[in-house]
Amino acid sequence: MPPFDDDIDDLEWANENNGLYEHFHFVVDKGQELLRIDKYLTNCMSNISRNRIQEAADANTILVNNVPVKANYRVKPLDVIRIVLDHPKTDFSIVAQDIPLDIIYEDNDLLVVNKQPGLVVHPGVGNFDNTLLNALAWHLRNIPTFDANDPRIGLVHRIDKDTSGLLLVAKNAEAKTKLGLQFFNKTTERTYNALVWGVIKENEGTITGDLARDPRDRKSYTVFAEGENPVAKHAVTHYKVLERFAYVTLVECKLETGRTHQIRVHMKHIGHTLFNDVHYGGSEILKGIRTAKYRQFIENCFAVCPRQALHAKTLGFEHPSTGKWMQFDSELPTDMQMLIDKWQRYNPSSTDVLD
Repeated sequence: MPPFDDDIDDLEWANENNGLYEHFHFVVDKGQELLRIDKYLTNCMSNISRNRIQEAADANTILVNNVPVKANYRVKPLDVIRIVLDHPKTDFSIVAQDIPLDIIYEDNDLLVVNKQPGLVVHPGVGNFDNTLLNALAWHLRNIPTFDANDPRIGLVHRIDKDTSGLLLVAKNAEAKTKLGLQFFNKTTERTYNALVWGVIKENEGTITGDLARDPRDRKSYTVFAEGENPVAKHAVTHYKVLERFAYVTLVECKLETGRTHQIRVHMKHIGHTLFNDVHYGGSEILKGIRTAKYRQFIENCFAVCPRQALHAKTLGFEHPSTGKWMQFDSELPTDMQMLIDKWQRYNPSSTDVLD
């Protein structure tokens, strides 16, 4: 089963021989160039310094293919890297919680969920419960074969907390394997609607740029030229303009690859940051006019849609049992639709335009 795009498997793993517990798990990409493991892990992990990683290697807690390695070890394609410690990882066991879900399709193999904005997908630091997986555990609690803590079933892909839209869930191991391979082989179809800063002149285009963590802010991702960063992943986003407004544009983005923050980073890269994307600078007034009235209009827009204006609108895949092509579409959530409505009604009254 291919890993999620963020390459981190959060499941706890215990080494029965020496009492060590797995805290992080990585599988190196097929195309990875030789690279020191301390640098590789620094790029993969946020909030952990290279010095800390080197200390972990000195303590024999970094294993590659189950063998301890030092910081100067050079990772190779398909290496399995584990970081282990002598205490169990914080328990993120998924418990069933009665949280409303918008399920637009379900059968014996899978279900498609239209996720509301603000709902965290997977338990993690700061979000131990009240996640989509907790809601799924409740919804499927009467199916004896479904275990929300079993990595062989469940979510096939992920979207960010503040991104709304369609997610695919497998109800059995065979379905997850087949669906996961479709994402891995890029045979699924996914489109997103996004409101971005600035008026895009071209009707359509393609953004190609390798993605990796930003060395200046490892909670963020940034674009690198091909070959510039050995851990950066190839990423391609196709976009087309749906509607132009005074200082923003509604676009449809079609993913050819599915990298972490891909649309958010790619659109910023071409000068069109997502509207109200706090993490990537979209919560500032990036385009417009120099008036108090306009500033108030933007503040009202931010209040109407208090998140990045991004919605996973369509999802297409081959059914794992029947082989039939399945295609789903979802309406824009209320906050994004209200935001677009405000821009459709907005009429600028000044030509004093910001750069």
